[in-house]
Amino acid sequence: MKLAFNIVDWQAVAPALTTTAEWQQWARQPARIDRKAKLTGCVPLPAMIARRLNTGSRLAAGCGLALVRRQQVDALVFCSRHGELESNFQLLTQLAHQNSLSPTDFVMSVHNSAAGNLAIAAKISVPATSLSAGIDTFQQALCEVHALQSNGYHRVLLVDFDGAIPDFYQPWLPPAMPDYSWAVAFLLDTRAALHCTVEPVTLQTEPELPQGLQFLHGWLAGHSEFRVTGERLNWCWRR
Repeated sequence: MKLAFNIVDWQAVAPALTTTAEWQQWARQPARIDRKAKLTGCVPLPAMIARRLNTGSRLAAGCGLALVRRQQVDALVFCSRHGELESNFQLLTQLAHQNSLSPTDFVMSVHNSAAGNLAIAAKISVPATSLSAGIDTFQQALCEVHALQSNGYHRVLLVDFDGAIPDFYQPWLPPAMPDYSWAVAFLLDTRAALHCTVEPVTLQTEPELPQGLQFLHGWLAGHSEFRVTGERLNWCWRR
């Protein structure tokens, strides 16, 4: 499969990074995120929706809503390596203590809750996909974007995100695994401004940045070529 896209618009938020200027400055430095920094200036959502979502989903829906308000969107692809882990951990904790479960919490625990809540907030009705594929979640989501565009959905909104990983899971995480809340959204059309090829690789360690942020860093830095680390492949992007 040959991947080729054009980035029409984008929006992102991570600890200490919200504005375009902040992200551009970040791209001129080694690619890392300050895990201890605070989240500020996030795109606001309607209060009824915001209070039901965990942190990662709130950022994802907010970034997506910002683009939907600025651009025409034909389809949605949401991707998240860990999905609604915060909500699921809360439900499991309640079950462990033999407490009743909130129906709202249960509904918000499914993997596509961020995509669904964006559609509700934006009042749009378009095809939507939500997926997870481990380390390669972002790149597999781009394959899904390609499939949608091949079927006539030319302007696809891709949102990659994760929420904070609860402390309970920390002892089992690789040291470098991102455990903070972040989201990045791209509106992609079919013009071939960026091309992707692959090269085999044996991953030795967990990448310090999730693929969505690796891609954003390489693209904003203006490099003619940059790589996104995968589990079995490196994804090589060229302008």
